[in-house]
Amino acid sequence: MAAGIFSGKKALVVGGTGGIGRALALGLAEKGADLTVHGGSSGERLENTLKAIREKGGKAEGFLLSIDNPAAADKIFGICPSPDILVCSYGPFNRRNLEETDKAFWQKTVELNLIFPGALVSLFIGAMMERKWGRILLFGGTNTDTIRGFTSTAAYSAAKTALGVIAKSAAKSAGATGVTCNVLCPGLTDTEYSNEEMLRYNREKSPGGKALNAEQIAAAGLAILENSCLNGAIIPADQGLSL
Repeated sequence: MAAGIFSGKKALVVGGTGGIGRALALGLAEKGADLTVHGGSSGERLENTLKAIREKGGKAEGFLLSIDNPAAADKIFGICPSPDILVCSYGPFNRRNLEETDKAFWQKTVELNLIFPGALVSLFIGAMMERKWGRILLFGGTNTDTIRGFTSTAAYSAAKTALGVIAKSAAKSAGATGVTCNVLCPGLTDTEYSNEEMLRYNREKSPGGKALNAEQIAAAGLAILENSCLNGAIIPADQGLSL
């Protein structure tokens, strides 16, 4: 593989065996990064992703780890303690009307969509600051680039919106050392995980009746990682979606 902008850099992609995460892992490899790819439970998905990277001349290793609570961040740190680039493409989507959202639902949603990525940032950013270079990319949800109201995703969207505070805090703490942290908020995106109902909804609601795909969002993510001017930014990639 030819030298790229990230040659010599080590990248960790959490949630990198499918959808947007996989597309980003492949894109980082094409730009020269050495990949560590995390997958949840499918050894087949992991091996297919590693194979695709290696077939293009990239370097890649990977591991499986089920993320059930924020303690998974410590386990990931133990496996891959010092990447130059951290991408967290993980955060289970769920919906429930606000009046039906109980404490357990709130807690689980916030733990996996806010506390877990927040813990990852806290664990990894120190070494990046010491090396005076680092890139962190977190993923928000659709329409979570600013404070909005939601009829059926209040818990999920509240957690994803709060990722912006993490990114802005990281930028303040580490920006002077060459470390960037940003949040990308995709629009309605079709992936292999989308069922027929989701595909139909995405078509109906997307501008022009055409949903985004994982490669389009990955391209936006790579552009953010490449651009050192972007730090503490919350960036929608949603075609101007209005729900």
